[in-house]
Amino acid sequence: MTPNPAVALLGLVLLSACGAGPGADRPRDLGDFRLGYDIVQANDVQQGPFSRRASAEELSGALQAAVDERLGRYDGDGLYHVGIAIGGYVLAQPGLPVVYTPKSVLMFDVNVYDNATRARLNDAPERITAFEGIRNLTPVVGSGLVRSREEQIANLAAEGARLVEAWLARHPEWFVPEPGRPRVAFDRGAGRARAAAAIAAGRGPDS
Repeated sequence: MTPNPAVALLGLVLLSACGAGPGADRPRDLGDFRLGYDIVQANDVQQGPFSRRASAEELSGALQAAVDERLGRYDGDGLYHVGIAIGGYVLAQPGLPVVYTPKSVLMFDVNVYDNATRARLNDAPERITAFEGIRNLTPVVGSGLVRSREEQIANLAAEGARLVEAWLARHPEWFVPEPGRPRVAFDRGAGRARAAAAIAAGRGPDS
């Protein structure tokens, strides 16, 4: 059973996190992956303890832009849609150095759909927990003392997109090239509202 975001956030807010390692920004082998729709929803998002406030629009907009940038660089002949539901967040407030150094965190669930079959490829939503990672250069002090609210959101979104990419890379069986498969023309900027409605209704998004 997937844990409640609010409960999980309470346990994570004071934890340190490992940053992204060397080569984190290099493209991975994603087979025939090409990004179609990436729909990020932020309905009923839980604000964790000791957190600055962020709107649903700020969180979803930042994460969608980060996913666009990271996954949009792949140009396989297949077409895949990504649906993300943000469950909770913490934007760390200033704390006491060493004694109390709260961390920022973003939690969300991810699904990936094959445009050709309209099928969801993962059996259950993938829960991802993103910290600010190496972008928080002073972990002993705490993110809240050295980062603005906007910087924290941007850092969490970038790290979240990186983790989505890493998750996809762990499943090469989803993106095996099919010889002779026709390449579907696609404009990612068009029709996002229709795709979001389809995902909300529990269906795969249409192209």
